[in-house]
Amino acid sequence: MRNFPLLFIMLLSLSSCTDKQLQSYTANVPIYISYEELRSSFEITAGKELKKPGKIYYKEPFMYINEYQEGIHVVDLSDPGNPQLRAFISIPGNVDMAIRNEVLYADSFIDLLLVDISDPLQPELMQRIEKLFEYVIPPYDYQYPLAEIDQDKGVITGYDIQRISQEIHHHPHPWPVYWEYNMDLRLSSAAPVKGGGNSYGVGGSMARFLTYDNYLYTLENSYKLKSIDISKSDGIEVKNEQELWGNVETLFIADAYMYVGTSEGMHILSLEDASAPLFLSTYRHITACDPVVVEGDYAYVTLRSGSRCGGTQDLLEVIDIADKYEPKRMASYAMTEPYGLGIDNSTLFICEGVQGLKVYDASNPHEISSNLLAKFTDIHAYDVIPLSSFLFTIGEDGFYIYDYSDLSDITLLGSLPVEGAEYD
Repeated sequence: MRNFPLLFIMLLSLSSCTDKQLQSYTANVPIYISYEELRSSFEITAGKELKKPGKIYYKEPFMYINEYQEGIHVVDLSDPGNPQLRAFISIPGNVDMAIRNEVLYADSFIDLLLVDISDPLQPELMQRIEKLFEYVIPPYDYQYPLAEIDQDKGVITGYDIQRISQEIHHHPHPWPVYWEYNMDLRLSSAAPVKGGGNSYGVGGSMARFLTYDNYLYTLENSYKLKSIDISKSDGIEVKNEQELWGNVETLFIADAYMYVGTSEGMHILSLEDASAPLFLSTYRHITACDPVVVEGDYAYVTLRSGSRCGGTQDLLEVIDIADKYEPKRMASYAMTEPYGLGIDNSTLFICEGVQGLKVYDASNPHEISSNLLAKFTDIHAYDVIPLSSFLFTIGEDGFYIYDYSDLSDITLLGSLPVEGAEYD
């Protein structure tokens, strides 16, 4: 009997060994960029052609166009009929951006960069705030599992599909489970805001970065809203973090209120205290991707099916937001895979991807579909920024500038095609 404890330990040890297996499988193997390389990759080069354009942001007279996960194009629009690619800011992992005064705020994977654009042709890196954002995992091929991730190696830039072998221990799957953030082509429309001696640029309707007063607001991880104090470039500080339900996707600010588009609805928050947006209400809709723009007492929302957001309907919804505590749907219209949208003086611009761009008179919210002013089917349209008489449009095939000063004769002024793009 005295040998029983030793025998039991030996049997347990043998049992544990036999439970270990070496399993081979095909997996998404992460490709990393080291933190050292990431933080030494900021560079300014001559302007270059668009390849995979993303979000757009305007600060007169320049347009800043994201090159998905590579950096930002600086485009001179002094002559709207002849846009010029003047410079390129190399920022690995860049997807989102916003501007306050003469500072461009841009993400670089997990870092936030502050770029001095007082001379837009010679941008300078002012500061890098490391690890301000959470570590994210880019989309991968769901036919295969995700191989083990080692955050110490750096941030993930992509994947190789490889056959690998891995020892597993009492685990039903040969890979760990990680939260996955889809950094898809999300374009950024926020009306220009001025106040407190600050000046701001203008983005598109798929924004996840926005500036207001002395704050930069960012959406993270499909549920988190961060309020970042940017009043002093040498004292950047996250003042508030709050969780919002419904898979948060886009931001829009108008008249000191924030509108958060989600795959399940639209949240309204008060910015009376800019450091901590106060939740007021939610308008709920069918599950779908959901950018929002606002003008006066109406919010305009496009709902798109056939995407990662789910949903089976393609719609434009008009919401009465006169009472911020009780938003109500006024009208709903069938669309064809709508993406971004913009509103200016009751003129509504809606992007429909491969279907192009449509322009409506929205002065009567109950008769929008019967008041089509124009459509452009020869472009691919993801998002727009309407500004006075100029409409800036971005899509897979390029960047377009329209003059809509005469709504009966909207004309194309200039464009920048995507390198090698062919679109009919």
